[in-house]
Amino acid sequence: LREKYGDVFTVHLGPKPVVMLYGAEAIREALVDQAEAFSGRGTIAVVQPIFKDYGVIFANGERWKALRRFSLATMRDFGMGKRSVEERIQEEARCLVEDLRKSQGAPLDPTFLFQCITANIICSIVFGERFDYKDRQFLRLLDLFYRTFSLISSLSSQVFELFSGFLKYFPGTHIQVSKNLQEILDYIGHSVEKHRATLDPNSPRDFIDTYLLRMEK
Repeated sequence: LREKYGDVFTVHLGPKPVVMLYGAEAIREALVDQAEAFSGRGTIAVVQPIFKDYGVIFANGERWKALRRFSLATMRDFGMGKRSVEERIQEEARCLVEDLRKSQGAPLDPTFLFQCITANIICSIVFGERFDYKDRQFLRLLDLFYRTFSLISSLSSQVFELFSGFLKYFPGTHIQVSKNLQEILDYIGHSVEKHRATLDPNSPRDFIDTYLLRMEK
């Protein structure tokens, strides 16, 4: 195709047109020289019914840029009279060491523990709290996240991506993905309401508090 159409051409994956770039020069021109024009992102059909272009991960255009600026500024500001991200990581590292010591030198697969500390650092920043590694709600959220990402990357989801306009009316992986994501969003929504009820404008505790205060401006 490149020999016939050049370094930039379009192919159709199902009904979707996709622009193909061939060679380092074409890629550099698009992603470096015209980075702003190419900074957008495509939608993911299997999660679109739930997120509807909202959120830092799935937003696009000006909404995404505004959310990204806010998120970066909030992360930088943590530590100014509040617990810094570094302190939260150090706390989780201490908890990890304690759990590793419980094995008393016996062989151990640390995969689960590393998943827990990663998730707990994020929870500490977003929700202002960490969870015990055996907490039922925490384990449920972890399970939902990993199951959902596995489903999104599955072959059936890739096929759904190409023909979502037709396949959305039939049973499939996309239904379970929507159920999983809705359960996660319900938990986040409940946490947001608790934060709203105890919000102190002079002392934001975490990302949610900071976001709520920004919404009031």
